[in-house]
Amino acid sequence: MDNEMITAPETEEAVAPAPAPVEDDSKQYSPIRYAFGAVLAFFGISSKTHRASKKRAKLVGDIVTYIVLLFGAFLMVYPFWWMLAGSFAFTNTTEGQGSLQSLIWWPEYSTFTAEAVGPFYNYSETFSRGMTKALVSILSDKMSYWRAVLNNLIYSIVPVVVGVITSASAAFSFAKIQWIGRNVVFFFLLAAVMVPGPAIMSTQLAMYTDLQMVDNWSVMVVPGLFGSIMTAFFIRQFLFGMPTSIIEAAKIDGAGYFRIFCGFVLPLSMPAIMAQGLLSFMGCWNNYMGSFIFIDPGSEWINLPHAMYLMNNAYSVNNHLGPVIASSVLCVLPVLILFGCFQKLIIGSLMLTGSKE
Repeated sequence: MDNEMITAPETEEAVAPAPAPVEDDSKQYSPIRYAFGAVLAFFGISSKTHRASKKRAKLVGDIVTYIVLLFGAFLMVYPFWWMLAGSFAFTNTTEGQGSLQSLIWWPEYSTFTAEAVGPFYNYSETFSRGMTKALVSILSDKMSYWRAVLNNLIYSIVPVVVGVITSASAAFSFAKIQWIGRNVVFFFLLAAVMVPGPAIMSTQLAMYTDLQMVDNWSVMVVPGLFGSIMTAFFIRQFLFGMPTSIIEAAKIDGAGYFRIFCGFVLPLSMPAIMAQGLLSFMGCWNNYMGSFIFIDPGSEWINLPHAMYLMNNAYSVNNHLGPVIASSVLCVLPVLILFGCFQKLIIGSLMLTGSKE
């Protein structure tokens, strides 16, 4: 028999490798790490042990955002609620005086539960006797709550109406009229805003004393008639978005700058003027420092915040602070109503001031 090599027949098909066994992720990590990854995945955060859903991540992010916003809103609203609740505290008794210190949501001794007084006792005390009783040692019978409100209206309406128009005319000059050095003058005026107002009040006091303006209404009215550079700045930014072609067409028709300002600029820029007027009104209404420095406490021309300060000094002797808090609510109420009614106008006009032609 010949030496023949006997070979085994070759297989035509190659043997496919066996698939690798799938390992369970839960067995790769410790139970603590696996549980921690599950918690992160629930809050929308992916980890090595779990994969989070994008929808769940957005949902959790929205929930956290709303929780933070609600907490911030609570911090903003709670002081107003405390002031409103404190205005109904009955502080004529020793127990009532302590209720303000422990007040959280509602006073323990309120005018609703006190005998022989009405629920609005503190407000009636402010209207009829509170302010006069507090200031009787200084002003005798010349001062009352209504006189302080009248002074505040004079100091807030007259300077705001005239001052905003003055600021708008200056803004029109800086934005739409070409004259040499307008940008230099504007930036010089804008740099003066960087100086804090209280830092120059002593100098203003000396100047107003020489002009015989202190201790009367003129010191709170006349300076505001010349406008405000910040008001002029915002209206100027608003006027940059107004087409110059309107002004050029009016000039071709023979209109002067005064007619253009009164007939075109004022009506078209009324949203910005109204918004700045409201903001200026709020500042004038709460101008405590001006009355405190420029008007003597014995003068009948003090404004409402100054009168409330004197009222607080008089009532804090026996801790009868209910009427003081009620007067604070009445002082803040007009500003809150105005802002609540015109907040869209104010925010919208501030957004439009960023536009440029």
